[in-house]
Amino acid sequence: MIILRYLTAEVFKSQFAVFLVLMSIFMSQTFVRVLASAAEGKIPGYLVASIIGLRFPQLAAIILPLSMFLGVMLAYGRLYTDQEMSVLKACGVSEWYVTRVTLVFATLVAIIGGSITLYLAPLATEYEEQVKENAAAEGVLSTLTAGRFKKAGSGDSVVFVHEIERSQSQMSKVFVAQADDSGVKSVVYAHTGQLQEQENGEQDLILSGGQRYFLPKDGEPQRLTFSEYQILMEDQAVERQRRNYIAQPTMELLKSNEPEAMAEFHWRLAIPLTIPILAMIAVPLSAVNPRQGRFGKILPGLGLFFVYYILLVLAKSALEDGKIPPQVGMWWIHLLGLATALLLLLRERSSGGKIRRIWLDKVRRKGASHA
Repeated sequence: MIILRYLTAEVFKSQFAVFLVLMSIFMSQTFVRVLASAAEGKIPGYLVASIIGLRFPQLAAIILPLSMFLGVMLAYGRLYTDQEMSVLKACGVSEWYVTRVTLVFATLVAIIGGSITLYLAPLATEYEEQVKENAAAEGVLSTLTAGRFKKAGSGDSVVFVHEIERSQSQMSKVFVAQADDSGVKSVVYAHTGQLQEQENGEQDLILSGGQRYFLPKDGEPQRLTFSEYQILMEDQAVERQRRNYIAQPTMELLKSNEPEAMAEFHWRLAIPLTIPILAMIAVPLSAVNPRQGRFGKILPGLGLFFVYYILLVLAKSALEDGKIPPQVGMWWIHLLGLATALLLLLRERSSGGKIRRIWLDKVRRKGASHA
């Protein structure tokens, strides 16, 4: 029991550290992309934090298998480098015992990964789509930022607002420049403004108390003072987007006979299944010579991991195209991974037995010489 707790603790610390590092990197990249979309006016700025939070389950599901794989290799690699694993093996701790301990922890991680891929990730994706649609339904107002210029409508109008009250769709000190292919045709300034949505989905900007400056085709620039001025901002209704299979609940995927739905279902199952298989592969790969260091087999291990992952991606694409029957799915890739793990374990067990016998013979010879 002491050895079980010790090995589990070592794997957990390494796996958790790798998970935090990888999650920080991927979340930073996601933050940059989402922030760029907000800066371009594709999404409202106040939704940046919500969208990043909703992307967390999807990233966690992808990172968990890799963090488990690297965590096992780094933890056991340190034990081999410090010769702790050699002492454990000399005391009767076999490779199969270490593998069983690792599988217990990997199974718990696989359960967490399965709950994320089968439930949390599609739920978060669906909620993200709803948030984006609700923001799109607000039209121009959702992407307007006080103190910044914003293209509106089909791109032939530029709006600048000094202050915005989003709850009531009220704006103050509104500046609107309208242009066509020949250039700016009019400039409008109003003390107040308000967005109104029509029944057909069009959005109009109602300006009150201002002036409109425009240049006729033939003549001098003119100024028009108005009490109310209406500008079309959105020329079509916002439609609800068709959901892709990533956002659909797992039970809904099972009810569908579409190849894309089956591919998504097998992909969600593949993530938790890879965790124990990769853990089994990592156990023999972590056996390093003390002179090699704990990172001695990281590159070959990463090569095996990426081959496994690329095969899953290719199988998913083939399932979507109908080239692989749904009954076959991705099971054959998992079987290949399991066979690879067993071959590596058998090889390591045979070589480990030889090393252990040599080590015991040396100990006996030293004891005999001292006697």
